[in-house]
Amino acid sequence: MASEGHKFPPQKQPTQPGKEHVMDPPPQFTSFQYKPSNKLLGRVALVTGGDSGIGRAVCHCFALEGATVAFTYVKNQEEKDARDMLGILRECQAADAKPPIAVGTDLGFDENCKRAIDEVVAAYGRIDVLVNAAAEQHKTQSVEEIDEQRLERVFRTNIFSQFFMVKHALKHMKEGSSIINTTSVVAYKGNPQLLDYAATKGAIVAFTRGLALQLASRGIRVNGVAPGPIWTPLIPASFDNEEIESFGSEVPMKRAGQPIEVGPSYVFLACNHCSSYFTGQILHPNGGSIVNG
Repeated sequence: MASEGHKFPPQKQPTQPGKEHVMDPPPQFTSFQYKPSNKLLGRVALVTGGDSGIGRAVCHCFALEGATVAFTYVKNQEEKDARDMLGILRECQAADAKPPIAVGTDLGFDENCKRAIDEVVAAYGRIDVLVNAAAEQHKTQSVEEIDEQRLERVFRTNIFSQFFMVKHALKHMKEGSSIINTTSVVAYKGNPQLLDYAATKGAIVAFTRGLALQLASRGIRVNGVAPGPIWTPLIPASFDNEEIESFGSEVPMKRAGQPIEVGPSYVFLACNHCSSYFTGQILHPNGGSIVNG
């Protein structure tokens, strides 16, 4: 992993979603130090935004642990990252797992989420683990700059999609299934430049806690992960060169994290024999920032 004081080279991606294949250096989604042990053998997992960033690390870790993996990506915008991810998953596919699939769609709309769920269920028959990881963010200097169109777009991607995906996935999930939502450290600490993004991440925390209470009687666990500054395509697609160079230096560990340093949190929460007594909880891989729930 990157050492304390590491600086990223200047770079900027002009549009969102960001692209992993043009990042320098590429995010680390795997590590020789990660030792799988069949924690998800026989399970079917769907990861939104699984083509890149944290989602890619989650997909890869799940596949290494024996799961059958499907993921979503933004159609017509993330095609190369999606193809690359399918290749990565095929290389590490477990003997008992089915081939991975990639679903291109815009998850901000209910009907698209239903189609994504239906496609995965048609291929695999069920969903055991749902990971909501898709997100977007846009830097701003003032709340006055955030118009209705942008506000709705960020909420659709970040929180509407989680409601929609859960709503349609639940009928295909049974006792012992797991839902894992991706929030952020900014839900707890705030960020003046990411006001709408932070608001969605706070909503995800509340959604996760309430949904956990609602589904406890059905034996479905609901938890979340709140990453800190992680080197993903969201970063060069959001910030300027100066911010890129110093990205992550503000946390106690003085560096940004890598996706592989977050992926195992999802493995833990997805694995029933590791986290069977966890529901309504948020894990915080954030480089040492202290947050209050």
